[in-house]
Amino acid sequence: MFRLGSFEFDCPISLAPMAGVSDSVFRNLCLAHGADYVVSEMVASDPRLLASRQSQRRLEQHPTRGIRIVQIAGAEPALLADAARYCVDRGADVIDINLGCPAKKVCSKLAGSALMRDERLVAALLSAVVAAVDVPVTLKMRTGWDPEHRNAPAIARMAEAIGVQLVTVHGRTRACRYRGEAEYDTVAQIAADVTIPVIANGDIRNVAEARDVLKATACDGLMVGRAANGNPWIFAELKAALRGALLPARPPTAEILAIMAQHVRGLHELYGEQIGTRVARKHIGWYAARLPAGKTFRQTFNRITTAQAQLAHINNFHGDGNGAMAA
Repeated sequence: MFRLGSFEFDCPISLAPMAGVSDSVFRNLCLAHGADYVVSEMVASDPRLLASRQSQRRLEQHPTRGIRIVQIAGAEPALLADAARYCVDRGADVIDINLGCPAKKVCSKLAGSALMRDERLVAALLSAVVAAVDVPVTLKMRTGWDPEHRNAPAIARMAEAIGVQLVTVHGRTRACRYRGEAEYDTVAQIAADVTIPVIANGDIRNVAEARDVLKATACDGLMVGRAANGNPWIFAELKAALRGALLPARPPTAEILAIMAQHVRGLHELYGEQIGTRVARKHIGWYAARLPAGKTFRQTFNRITTAQAQLAHINNFHGDGNGAMAA
């Protein structure tokens, strides 16, 4: 059991921030299906980018329950502190600092996981943000820059001393990107080294993996990323299993189609028809992987260019005749 501000958590199962995926529509959908908390897409601290429509959209949070966590990234302490204050002024309950993004365009600007090569700069960034805001500051990082330099334990100890209140660790280095399997020895070491909550992330795709990670790390919660794409009900499944409750049945096809329609409708509203129909194709591709005849469904959906026709395609789908989704 731990607290972040006025919010209390007991082994939470949360949604990872994923640029271009975890917008406010998807975050709220995951909350509705059992996620204990969600984190915004990464917002750049550069004031020129912070004022952009993309950043403003990433900060949007439709009325919903629970804690509002906004993730920021940057490599200049003063700018990162300004961005933190900006987000808090607009309703953020927690500021999360990104040291975990392995994307080239982020790392090339010495942000995201690239910062892990410079522990002095990390200390300056964390100190600036902790001093700038009155809300909890958290940190998301990888295990290190590459497999020979797994310095996340040292950064975690430093972060705790500075005043960071929670760390989330993806069990790969920046050099690993998403290749291979996540390793959790480093996460376990961090959980043993610090007294603040530690959340494990990476390759948590089902109940068995969730149990294994908790056992291996003795961490305080789990964060799910790519396994939630097209699968928002994973949160309810994991929570039930970890609490010893009966696993919920997989929703029937009709219910899944209703979720898909809700998701797509929300994307049209958030982005407008032109962009929303394009963004919807990505999400529907993930859902369709679980549908009977999903490949054909996705191929047809990807050729549709209007919001009305996308929703009609979903509503006209009848499944496999057995009323169930593919697992």
